Amino acid sequence: MNVLTITQSDIFNAIELADLADSTRYQYRKAIRNAVEAGVNLADADQLAAYAQGLKKSSRAFLKSALRLWSNGIVSKAKAGATPDNVNAVQATVYRVEALQEAITVKDDQGQKAHIWLSQAEVKTLLGTCNAKTIQGRRDRVVLALLVGAGLRREELANLTFDDIKQQPVKGKVRTVLDVTGKGAKDRTIPVSDALAALLDEWAGAVGSRGYVARSVSKGGAVGDSISAVGIFHIVNSAGQEIGQPELAPHDLRRTYAQIGYEAGVPITQISKLLGHANIATTQRYLNLDLDLDTTISDFVPIV
Repeated sequence: MNVLTITQSDIFNAIELADLADSTRYQYRKAIRNAVEAGVNLADADQLAAYAQGLKKSSRAFLKSALRLWSNGIVSKAKAGATPDNVNAVQATVYRVEALQEAITVKDDQGQKAHIWLSQAEVKTLLGTCNAKTIQGRRDRVVLALLVGAGLRREELANLTFDDIKQQPVKGKVRTVLDVTGKGAKDRTIPVSDALAALLDEWAGAVGSRGYVARSVSKGGAVGDSISAVGIFHIVNSAGQEIGQPELAPHDLRRTYAQIGYEAGVPITQISKLLGHANIATTQRYLNLDLDLDTTISDFVPIV
């Protein structure tokens, strides 16, 4: 390959074939589409570097990852087709592809990242932003309640159906549980509170107890069949702005679920299982354990 060419279609095909969450696939396509619309030649490392430099970190990361999906396939295909006669051309192709990857730099954040954890009072305020008199407000309350009350990932919520809501006997009573399929097609069972179970029953009565739990709602109040993970993000972010948390995201509600459980005395091993984590170390990163804002070393240093 003497001349390296890349089209938007080439990368979109690679994105479509990859095992990605719908929200991630959307962000990758968006990053590539924006670059093409800006007139960037995706096969030109210098143009890529100049364009990427003006993007915010998250946008650079999506662009770099989308290109990597395509480039990994090109490199594998080139190497698989290598012969003694074309080895120089194959090596040149690999170098060009690597140069494209190196053109986009995404530096890791250093030090402690300021995540968002809501207190119980803030959770009540968040849910209180939903207008119970409108179908959209009732939908929003269900979405927020499932994220913070069951610790679901937004993709898990988008795929949750009414058939996934089960009744399970536990120590002489019946507990409502969610059968969830998480990352890596791993199934887990999540028990939910009676209050959340009642909210789900009310919602089922409003929209019917079949199909997806989380639904789109039109401006006219018509309920759709489903909602995307991106739509769920917007619901959370909009509610966050109402309570003075303009950067609130679905994962922050998942962290809050874990933190409230930990503070209530739920063992971290149980929290890890409920979140669907592969190991305890991942769960520990969800909890606000490393930084105690209430008591810190500085409180004991005599600066007088």
